[in-house]
Amino acid sequence: MGGNSPISVQTMTKTHTEDIDATVKQIKALEAAGCNIVRVAVPTIVTAKCLGAIKRQINIPLVADIHFGHHLALEAISQGVDKIRINPGNMKDRKKLEEIIKAAKGKGIPIRIGVNSGSIRDVGIHEELTALMVKTVLQYCEHFESIGFRDIVLSLKASDVPSTLEAYRSIATQCDYPLHLGVTAAGPPSLATIKSAIGIGGLLSEGIGDTLRVSYTGASELEVEAGFDILEALGLYKRRRADLISCPTCGRCEIDLVKIVEQVRHRLPNDKKHLQIAIMGCIVNGPGEAREVDIGIAGGKGFGFLFKKGEKVRKIPEDRMVDELLEEISLMK
Repeated sequence: MGGNSPISVQTMTKTHTEDIDATVKQIKALEAAGCNIVRVAVPTIVTAKCLGAIKRQINIPLVADIHFGHHLALEAISQGVDKIRINPGNMKDRKKLEEIIKAAKGKGIPIRIGVNSGSIRDVGIHEELTALMVKTVLQYCEHFESIGFRDIVLSLKASDVPSTLEAYRSIATQCDYPLHLGVTAAGPPSLATIKSAIGIGGLLSEGIGDTLRVSYTGASELEVEAGFDILEALGLYKRRRADLISCPTCGRCEIDLVKIVEQVRHRLPNDKKHLQIAIMGCIVNGPGEAREVDIGIAGGKGFGFLFKKGEKVRKIPEDRMVDELLEEISLMK
């Protein structure tokens, strides 16, 4: 993480961590989805004592999410987790914090100093929020550095995009620690995707950020998928599937474009990730878009023209479009 390492996609399990079987099962599913790092909640000492058993059964780094109790962090470290996340909003006792730092240093375990806007509002109610977030993180960094600990990751998450952008932009000019990006409490997928794409994507487009988590009120697998979608859209990650382009449709469209696009999307073979495919609804932009990609269709009235590598190949009736397009795609290298 950091330097020239690729940007990693994280998520957090939604299980009760002490249910080891359920937690491991969910992490295995996240591994299959491509997740690079997984974080688990550690609310009790019973939960903390389960971390070793979970760690031994998974293949990606395990992060312990610690709030309030330093004893939870110490137990998580002894269980062999790969990273600790602490929240300055509820971990304020310096002596206890030093115990965590020394234990982590002894085991070579990094610590994420993760500020959430909601957990520090009461600390400086008269201060501007983003300034307070940055100030808090820098104070903790200074304390960590004063006792010789620099294996640090930082995050400054707010639930609104402007505050998140401002906080990360500010911290990026004041230190060079790796930054974990996210918009916290972003909401259900339909809303959270927009917030995260703007917040996380905006920062990444400026060269800010080393790892990310998209936060959904929903399945963790969807968070992972959205994270990779953001990276792909910015050209920061190799495509996991073919690039499917289609128009938004309008009154000129005379084929059932939505149905055709969905059928093609679900049936696209996994070994065609390198292809760009266009499915367009009419003659305005359709022929141009279809010519510019590897293969595409420009719709007419109940039919479409197939284009391949910039050349018009043939006319296809609407009821054969999906099958014939996929047949042609299967022949492409």
